[in-house]
Amino acid sequence: MAKDNTNMSNRKYDVILYGASGFVGRQTVDYFAKLVLDKQLTVNWALAGRSKDKLEAVKTAAGQGAKKAGVVVADAYDKVALDKLAKSAKVVLSTAGPFALYGSDLVEACVKNGTHYVDITGETPWVHSLIQKHHEAAKKSGTRIIPFCGFDSIPSDLGAWLVAKTMFDTYGEPVESIKAAFSMRGGVNGGTLASMFNFMGSEQAGMLADPFLLNPTTAIAISPLNHKDPVAPVNDTDFEAWLGPFFMGPINTRVVRRSAALLTPARGKVKLFSKDFHYQEYMRFGAGPFAGAVATAFSVGILGSQSAMKLSPLRNLANKLAPGPGTGPSEASMNGGSFRCELIGKSASGHIVRGRIADKGDPGNRATTKMVCEAALCLALQFDDLPGGSNYGGLLTPASGLGEVLLARLRAAGMTLEVEVG
Repeated sequence: MAKDNTNMSNRKYDVILYGASGFVGRQTVDYFAKLVLDKQLTVNWALAGRSKDKLEAVKTAAGQGAKKAGVVVADAYDKVALDKLAKSAKVVLSTAGPFALYGSDLVEACVKNGTHYVDITGETPWVHSLIQKHHEAAKKSGTRIIPFCGFDSIPSDLGAWLVAKTMFDTYGEPVESIKAAFSMRGGVNGGTLASMFNFMGSEQAGMLADPFLLNPTTAIAISPLNHKDPVAPVNDTDFEAWLGPFFMGPINTRVVRRSAALLTPARGKVKLFSKDFHYQEYMRFGAGPFAGAVATAFSVGILGSQSAMKLSPLRNLANKLAPGPGTGPSEASMNGGSFRCELIGKSASGHIVRGRIADKGDPGNRATTKMVCEAALCLALQFDDLPGGSNYGGLLTPASGLGEVLLARLRAAGMTLEVEVG
């Protein structure tokens, strides 16, 4: 039975920011406080986590814009507290990773109570487990559970969807293939590293080799081997640049493939993606021999680091030397960062659509904060405008669950999302 979304009007909060005292969590609080203060945004929101004292300190530090924000105490393993939290919110935004350690009970509480959910995870095996456990229940209740709402994987997912939509709107054809090339500047926070170390040390690490890990079993490509992640540099003629493996590609590609599956109807005329849609990601290094040498060295380094992180002694050493959870780059570093994602989509007949997603600010922090906060506000403030109708739910992706609404909000927030045909 579909959820009656009218009961959302009785909820105390529009959005609860869970993990608000963490490094990215504090940035989400600042983002909301600034929106409330500068744009006079009417939204009832709260900070949540396990320590009331830390939450109060974060609220105070955020200034006047956070004055009316609530504080909700709930430990990640306290199911009673999480149930109460979920019942009080329209939307839960979580930045509390590693999500495989701290996120499962929160998602379960959201599904149980018909509470929409977004997070910034890049942990695909964990999301695979959520799909197995909760997709059908969330689908039946019309609850939108949308992981991957940070730099993992909104630029990739929304960019691929925008290219595919433009291809269909312009030429009436589904997109056959899309490749994306990233360039970026920025640091890594301790929470991201903790998630990576936890993942590499788990039994689930091997699952990432499956290019269709997040797809429904009925939506696997005709030739799965043709979709394996790149491991070697290539001098790409479309981009006119040297490309190498992108370390986030094994995450983002699985998300885009799930979007293609969810957005391709079994019946109907609008098919944005071909049956054997091919999507791949790369790091961009520029043109010329020097760029080729850098791309080669980077590719070797990626393979070497991936192999090393599978060895317990080296992984434990790296974990000890890395910044801990709750820490991250300096303000200057985050403000000076940026990212750019260029996409090239092709149809079976040879039509081409180019896309560009770009923003200023550290992609793993500033840009991620903007993306996940705007994703939450899509659900909290513009639910009736979202794709699929009011009863659409399940373990969704940013493109399938938020679509045009998120695109418009991110553009209004200063992010570049554009396409060019021909």
